[in-house]
Amino acid sequence: MTKDLTAGKPLKSIIFFMLPIMIGNIFQQLYSMADTIIVGQTISSQALAGVGVTNSMSLLIIGFVQGLTSGFSVKTSQMFGAHDEEGVKKSLAASLALSAAISVALTFLAVYTTMPLLRLMDTPEDIIGYSYDYIVAVYWGLAATVFYNLGSAMLRAVGDSRTPLIFLILAAVLNVGLDFLFIMQFDMGVAGAGWATVLSQAISAVGCFAVMFAKFPVYRIGFKHFVSSVKFYFQHITLGLPMALQFSIIAVGIMVQQSALNSLGSVAVTAYTAANKIDSIINQSLAALGAAVATFCGQNYGAGKFDRIRQGVKLSMIVGVFCSLIGFAFVALLARPLTMLFSSEITEEILSYSQQYLIWQGAMYVFLTAIYVYRNALQGIGKSTFAMLGGGIEVVMRVLASLLLTHALGYTGICVSNPAAWIGADIFFVISYMAVMRSLRRHKGVGKTSDEPVDEDHILIERERAARRERALPVEEKLEKAA
Repeated sequence: MTKDLTAGKPLKSIIFFMLPIMIGNIFQQLYSMADTIIVGQTISSQALAGVGVTNSMSLLIIGFVQGLTSGFSVKTSQMFGAHDEEGVKKSLAASLALSAAISVALTFLAVYTTMPLLRLMDTPEDIIGYSYDYIVAVYWGLAATVFYNLGSAMLRAVGDSRTPLIFLILAAVLNVGLDFLFIMQFDMGVAGAGWATVLSQAISAVGCFAVMFAKFPVYRIGFKHFVSSVKFYFQHITLGLPMALQFSIIAVGIMVQQSALNSLGSVAVTAYTAANKIDSIINQSLAALGAAVATFCGQNYGAGKFDRIRQGVKLSMIVGVFCSLIGFAFVALLARPLTMLFSSEITEEILSYSQQYLIWQGAMYVFLTAIYVYRNALQGIGKSTFAMLGGGIEVVMRVLASLLLTHALGYTGICVSNPAAWIGADIFFVISYMAVMRSLRRHKGVGKTSDEPVDEDHILIERERAARRERALPVEEKLEKAA
């Protein structure tokens, strides 16, 4: 069943759409966390650190994929909001074709640059082998990740956030079982954890697309839907590429941060790995809120309901602040016991480092909230370039903070670098959002002058909507209107 987010109470619509995404995100992080815990408990703390080093490299490629597929779905959600079923079908077809081509190219690029990047990041010798074995396995299965993210994004574009959740829970359970099978029974080491993740995501992808085609007539495509103009394909790329580059640019900053962390030794890396996994689970409510905001704004932009967008964004910030306070309380109380889950070799020094990192992040979650809300609002409206520019600011801030503060403060500098990046990006995103909304309000107003800037995407959507209304009129009304 599709969900129209252009009607009803905005707060209720956002929360009910957000909750399945949040649960799904948590399960996705849990099976990523399961990889780390099982590796740490069954192999060694060095293997745990080795897997942790690959987080930034994973974001570089997989974050690119997530941004790209999310960008493709923005076009779909706009078509859905404008009630253009043929447009939705063509958008899905274009997204599938583009995703297939990108999967092949990214797989080979990622695999053959892995070791040079690990060397460039100054990865300690006692863990670099573990890092390579794990991330290469994930990269070889990149197509599964691409199509899982595309399937989830396309389902959310038409208001279905529950179906991806169902298959994600199934995949999470399967991943844990495969971890034990591949690592302990087949003796595949850390590579087994990587392949378990890939296989689990592949099953999720198949499930998402099977339900999509069976349950939603609007997504039942044929060969003719792949035959679109180059301009139509380019529109998807112009929405997806800035969002993809935004994630990759952020990943570059995190890689610099990881390099600074690697210089502190494998103990600091182990602590950071455990703490970062815990942090990732806690802030999934904010990531889910961002995904809900993107779809909400995309559909309402397609419907021309700009005041509703503004209202939804304000309410989303209130929800995000509430989630931030709960997240901070959670990490403040449970940082140490949760860290101890990751390995039987956890020392007091590792516990202290992990707790310090989590307290710093948790205290600043409100700034991360603003990034998710305002960045995703801009993406839903179709202003992906702003998201990319904001990502660039976040990178600069994270790089400067990592290099300067780590040199001066050691591990504390690593803890402070993320909040510094969030604050820098927030300033840009909030100002950009306010400027875009003022522009949209002027175009919708009565006294618009000819020298005002024109939002061409919205004009096209309005023309398409007007044409469909005209075609739907009874013959008598058309004759009366012509007279």
